[in-house]
Amino acid sequence: MNKQISSADLAQLMASDRLFAVFDARERGEYNDEQIPNSTSLPRSQIEFRITDLVPNRKIPIVVYDEGGARAELAAATLNELGYEDVSLLNGGLAAWRAEQRETVSGVNVPSKAFGERVHHERAVPDLAPEVLKALIDRQEDLTILDMRTPEEYGRFCIPGGINVPGGELIHWVDELRKKPAVIVNCAGRTRSIIGAAALRRLGLTNVRALRNGTMGWVLAGFQLENKPSRFGKASLNQSGALAAAERIAAEENISSTPPDEVARLNDGDGVHYLIDVRSEAEFTAGHIAGSINLPGGQAVQRADDFVAVRNGDIIFISDHGARAVMAAYWYRQMGFKHVSVLQGGLNGWRAGGRSVAVASAAAEPLAIGMARRGLRFIGAAELFKLSESTSSLILHVGTSLEHENAHVSGAKWICRGWIDVKIPELFPDRARQIVLTCADGRQSIFAARQLARGGYGNVLVLDGGLKSWTAAGFATSTGLDDCLVKPNDVVLSPSIRGSKEDMLNYLNWELKLKH
Repeated sequence: MNKQISSADLAQLMASDRLFAVFDARERGEYNDEQIPNSTSLPRSQIEFRITDLVPNRKIPIVVYDEGGARAELAAATLNELGYEDVSLLNGGLAAWRAEQRETVSGVNVPSKAFGERVHHERAVPDLAPEVLKALIDRQEDLTILDMRTPEEYGRFCIPGGINVPGGELIHWVDELRKKPAVIVNCAGRTRSIIGAAALRRLGLTNVRALRNGTMGWVLAGFQLENKPSRFGKASLNQSGALAAAERIAAEENISSTPPDEVARLNDGDGVHYLIDVRSEAEFTAGHIAGSINLPGGQAVQRADDFVAVRNGDIIFISDHGARAVMAAYWYRQMGFKHVSVLQGGLNGWRAGGRSVAVASAAAEPLAIGMARRGLRFIGAAELFKLSESTSSLILHVGTSLEHENAHVSGAKWICRGWIDVKIPELFPDRARQIVLTCADGRQSIFAARQLARGGYGNVLVLDGGLKSWTAAGFATSTGLDDCLVKPNDVVLSPSIRGSKEDMLNYLNWELKLKH
């Protein structure tokens, strides 16, 4: 039985300088609707996959909550099994917190987005309306339009003529952008374009404006986006300007450096240390410090709460020479993180000392998956195909709703793993019924099968290798979200990707209110 913590004691803990983490075990959409401020979203289906990065020290106190039901208790039990020693449940969950009239917020990445709005307001970051930018483009003015989004986001669409330069890379462009008549930075909405423009201005550029409301504002103004662009920016190889700028910022902001030898000894301590590599995914894959996580600079600022669950832990930023790391550290200091530094000499300095780097060839296995596999029964794609044609077996897809919508075994119903041992006994109480579990690659199915087995279901099969093995065997898949056993609110997509104009407008209005 886990400890209980009252709302009053949790509020006191969250206002302290202690090391702790607070997790919302509900689905991402529920978290988006309402959450305890500065908590971290960790749905049950993600615990084994993410907890090591989120809380690298298993002695750190963890508080888990849901709306006041069973999922938080089940999540706490998983954390206990994974070796976390100090796990508490919020007594009464979010309902009790709300009943005491304590603050709640809505949205995802609220701390970062609220910070962006404060930066815009307090620094008077200049912006321009989509209509003004469109007129400048039509007049063929000499413009440099930089898209701060990730390469994946940019690859779908962009402002016409936009060049993809993810926000963390901006310091490498300082020398080149200084020569440009006008630089416009944009993202999907507001935060990354505001931070990008503010970063360049902090680096001494005065020719920079943020595009008001980003690609969403552009669409709302009635203008067309450019589809499938491929202008991925690459800065000049001469990085002397970037290094000089980083050294100046570090000196002016008193950003400290952590020597490589000290970083190498971090695992010997009792605290919490986040090694955040802000280089691109390709650079990280080619070589990185073991135990570091890859969070390119712009995303490091945009999604801080998704990765730094223990706010009072030590954060050490890593890049090649250190320039990008300095800018990430600068912004984290501005956001209120107290223990922030950069790796002295960057990864190049780490290597120069003869220290090894890891190469990412495949995704790390989730915790305890080997133990979860024990005693399970697996079924191959061909066997499942025959089974699905001749029996009334219940086939469940337990990956994300987005994965299920894109492709699933014909006849499969969808349920997220976080609900499976709560809802399946209500919907299908016959414990002898044959159930086949599928997901993208088989891993979520393994954990889901163990959850059902613990609930007394004795005839559970797992599609070995998941949908990858099914499609590799040549079997067709179905699409759509027509047969969901729970509300498909496990994924929160930006309105810029799938939202209506009304959704975009509501989202932008929400962002604008955050500075208050």
